[in-house]
Amino acid sequence: MNDTSFPLGLVAGLGQLPVHVATAAKARGQDVYVIRLKGFVEPALENLPGEIIGVAQMGKILKALKAAGCKDVCFCGIVKRPDFSALKPDLKGISLLPKFVAAARKGDDALLRVLVGTFEKEGFRVIGADEASGNLLVGEGVLAGMMPDDSQMSDLRKAAQVAAEMGRLDIGQGAIVCDGLVLCVEAQEGTDQMLARCAGLDETVRGNAENRRGVLVKRPKPMQERRIDLPAIGVKTVEGTAAAGLAGIGFEANGALLMDEQEVRIRAEQLGLFLYGFSKDWA
Repeated sequence: MNDTSFPLGLVAGLGQLPVHVATAAKARGQDVYVIRLKGFVEPALENLPGEIIGVAQMGKILKALKAAGCKDVCFCGIVKRPDFSALKPDLKGISLLPKFVAAARKGDDALLRVLVGTFEKEGFRVIGADEASGNLLVGEGVLAGMMPDDSQMSDLRKAAQVAAEMGRLDIGQGAIVCDGLVLCVEAQEGTDQMLARCAGLDETVRGNAENRRGVLVKRPKPMQERRIDLPAIGVKTVEGTAAAGLAGIGFEANGALLMDEQEVRIRAEQLGLFLYGFSKDWA
């Protein structure tokens, strides 16, 4: 568990996850110092101590976290892969840039592992959002709604298999399947945009509010660095799933972050969706 006597260093992008982590830290009496990455500044974090720093200014980021007295660092929030040719690195960033570029060519996970290694070499302990917030991970079984029926369970299994294969190729963490047909897979656009694409498909291949069909599955990439970029599910995910006419959401047990669990459960049941945690050994 992280040492609450020191401020939590939060390297934050957009979205509710870094807000949730910061709120949880404050609730347990731990100070938070936020590195708000330039171009990805979450407005809800603007009043917390910290500063806005460019993603390639590694020296400045490390110096700021050390000056703030941080020992543990958590990376979370939405940050799109930068155009490396357009970056303006500081001296530390210049020295690290070739390593980051080489890793990026291998995929997102390779890039994140280099990032984690860089901070660990500087003496920081990198922790996941689940540890930084207490525990956002959820286990197996039905979390909301009804137990998936045989058809839905079949779709869940296939979507889990597709997501695992996508993960092995370091492409994405999500897939949508309806009646055995793969409707969408997640790449760089993220879950919300994938769900929006699904909602634009003809209703003959997906469900609707009156007759929900199909499922969304999110799971980590095999061998993923789990301290960064675990799949996250929030109210927005639930509402996007409902708008696409799907019947529910499946996630790998202890492999996905559930933000605002009670609110997510209530909203899922209001919209007639199930939430189901499946075993890691599926697929």
